[in-house]
Amino acid sequence: MTQHGAPATSSCETAVPLVRIEALHKRYGHLEVLKGIDIDVAAGEKVSIIGPSGSGKTTLLRCINYIEKPSDGQIYIDGQLIGQKRAAKGYGELPDRVLARQRSQIGMVFQRFNLFPHLTVLQNIQIGPVKVLKQPPEAVREHALDLLNKVGLADKRDAYPEMLSGGQQQRVAIARALAMRPRLMLFDEATSALDPELVGEVLNVMAQLAAEGMTMIIVTHEMQFAEEISDRVIFMDGGKVVEQGDPAHIFHRPCHDRTRNFLRAILRKQVLQ
Repeated sequence: MTQHGAPATSSCETAVPLVRIEALHKRYGHLEVLKGIDIDVAAGEKVSIIGPSGSGKTTLLRCINYIEKPSDGQIYIDGQLIGQKRAAKGYGELPDRVLARQRSQIGMVFQRFNLFPHLTVLQNIQIGPVKVLKQPPEAVREHALDLLNKVGLADKRDAYPEMLSGGQQQRVAIARALAMRPRLMLFDEATSALDPELVGEVLNVMAQLAAEGMTMIIVTHEMQFAEEISDRVIFMDGGKVVEQGDPAHIFHRPCHDRTRNFLRAILRKQVLQ
């Protein structure tokens, strides 16, 4: 079994969760994608979300970052309501400027790398802190160079995205998210667009972040990685949380037939590959 690094001791004992999701629903017309999600994530906790395609995993992450507006329910980061403010009749929308500040606490790494093709690697990492956080360019540059070293790409700072492999681009995307100094990192199938031989280099960076105590919510089909890195694993299906628990419970002693059938199918597919 490949080892990606030992996770740091979790600080899951904190009284107030860093992330609180309450009665979250997301509808697109008559299609209900999320059907009442309630999840707490403690500071320093690593939570992997698994489940079949169409189960609502990506939509959940996009709601946490308020890329998608919830239809009902609330999301709190460190006790602060995200994207909304209390109003006389329920909740109102926050101004874009305030929402941008809130979202700066949340780093997100997508399936596709979403790098700016006309900017160098270094410029891609610098743009968020300079434009959104209004930080001084020299300080941002120093931090960006440190992050490039962290993800093993210090020698690529002047390269453009098209000059990089998929694994290198995804590591730049991780560095770009970290440049905002987020409290929380979201990973949405961060390795699914990569050739198999490039997956490990991205997982190693994610494992390093976990070992350093970063709070992480990870949507993944990399079951071995999820088992190694996670404090807790959540299985979703049909827009609901079916089952959750520590990795040993979910992967080796699941309670629900739906969880067992999903894992059996995943393992069978991996053997055939």
